[in-house]
Amino acid sequence: MPGLVATKAKGRSLYDLNGKIALVTGAGGERGIGRAIATRLAREGAHVAVNDLSAPSASASWRGVHDVVAEIEALGGEAIAVPGDVADADQVDRMVAATVERFGHIDILVNNAASRPGRDRVPVVELEEEAFDLVQRVNVKGTFLCSRAVAREMVRHDQGGKIVMISSTRGKRGEACYAAYSASKHAVIGFGQALALELAPHRIQVNTICPGMVDTERVSAIAEALVPEGESLDKYYAQMLRQQEAEVPLGYVAEAGEIARVAAFLASSESAYLTGVSISVTGGVQLG
Repeated sequence: MPGLVATKAKGRSLYDLNGKIALVTGAGGERGIGRAIATRLAREGAHVAVNDLSAPSASASWRGVHDVVAEIEALGGEAIAVPGDVADADQVDRMVAATVERFGHIDILVNNAASRPGRDRVPVVELEEEAFDLVQRVNVKGTFLCSRAVAREMVRHDQGGKIVMISSTRGKRGEACYAAYSASKHAVIGFGQALALELAPHRIQVNTICPGMVDTERVSAIAEALVPEGESLDKYYAQMLRQQEAEVPLGYVAEAGEIARVAAFLASSESAYLTGVSISVTGGVQLG
């Protein structure tokens, strides 16, 4: 997978997460940010609980979280699959309990799960209440429920911790036809800031990554939602990537590994004096 270059040199990992326990949500996509983060944390030495919905993948050869677990194990790491809906409190409690039962505690949470683009990518005057609610349910409520459950466990364990939110540049600046998504991602940033202040006395840092466009399955889904009637989806998708590439000062569209690098830093002791920040990872498209 692009971007998943081994980080170990001379027997040592870059961020030394040996013995740390991580839970990564929304990590079952074949080309997704979640998979890249889960495998990167594993390369750094962490044991990883891999979450996503148990729905079948669009690829007949891809088994979602189970293939991510197999990939981590092939790297010599330890991982378990904890399928579940992040917006269902009972399922979240079960997946956290399963992680603690297997590994003893949780040191790192990456809130990566997000709703699939679709009927929400329309002007507000055409936006259906159901479509709006679905985005908030997954992106906002899911982040809240996972953060609450893991924070309780981290406080109980009393060894500090790291919570990493995945927001978006559209959580800092709105865009037409992205109102529901932008509202949810603004909420993730605000929630993360409040949580950072609440958990600081417990030595738990909470930080947020705001990616720009990343070439994953989500871009394909966005293209499918926005493609004009009668136009080729493949052509429109390629056009989206070319247009974004032309706007990126660094000259290329990010792959999932770019986001995983930042997540690994935020999950490590190297970021010990950072909390409540939101980092734009855009190749220079958005500054600050």
